[in-house]
Amino acid sequence: MAHRLFEGKEHAASYWKYRISPSDHLIQQVLDFLEKQKGRPFDLAVDVGCGSGQGTVLLAGHFASVVGTDVSPAQLDVALEHAKGPNITYRQCFAEELPFGDGSVDLVTAMSAFHWFDRPRFLQEAHRVLKPRGCLALLNYTMEMELSFPDCCSHTLNQVCKEFYAALRPYRSPHLGPNSIELYRQAYDSLSYPDKEWHECVWVRKAMPLSSYMGMLESFSSYQALLRENPQEANRLSKDINQRLLSVMKETSAETEVEVGVKYFCLLACKPQED
Repeated sequence: MAHRLFEGKEHAASYWKYRISPSDHLIQQVLDFLEKQKGRPFDLAVDVGCGSGQGTVLLAGHFASVVGTDVSPAQLDVALEHAKGPNITYRQCFAEELPFGDGSVDLVTAMSAFHWFDRPRFLQEAHRVLKPRGCLALLNYTMEMELSFPDCCSHTLNQVCKEFYAALRPYRSPHLGPNSIELYRQAYDSLSYPDKEWHECVWVRKAMPLSSYMGMLESFSSYQALLRENPQEANRLSKDINQRLLSVMKETSAETEVEVGVKYFCLLACKPQED
């Protein structure tokens, strides 16, 4: 069974507020692969484990219909608040039990969610619902984020960030292993589809206040695990890192903008015409 996290209302709201979405360039890579393999029209896309819907809305302009699915009612409530476009709907369901007919979906995506699923069962389910020549796109990012600020030593800045990541590592879910990218590589290797691609080191860069960067880190499952176990230590750690980053930047306000670089990777695969 999939691991169920991120289901509280406050946590769901922080997802929408702080998480970095895939870039238009990355979404275009997915669409280009789909067009190359299947061709148009693009009828139905299903975004599995959609959370608060940031990725779902990015697909809406390219498909006749887009459905975001998630196991969490709180996440879907936030997604509905921000739904843009009459062709977007949301369904509550398990990733391994999708409410779609056999061979009915053009594109199945999972953006920063696949690692929480029962992965073999989900891959079987994605295969079932995909049309012949329909495509699967699994996107995620690494913890190797790059923080930059004008006239500031990036190495020193990012060394502070690495200390934060290291402090959270003991609270990382065992389900994810030491590095989630390996789970995606294993999935890539396990797929018998002849038409598949692996893309790594796709950088998404975004300017944001330092407070938003900290908010994004605090939305991570490892920080949330620490927060549940020891709220005082979690808050102390966050405040300490925030102050140290400001000190390196020679700034006093957490609303000072920094540039955050996030390294994405993605698995793209096309269901064959015949099984």
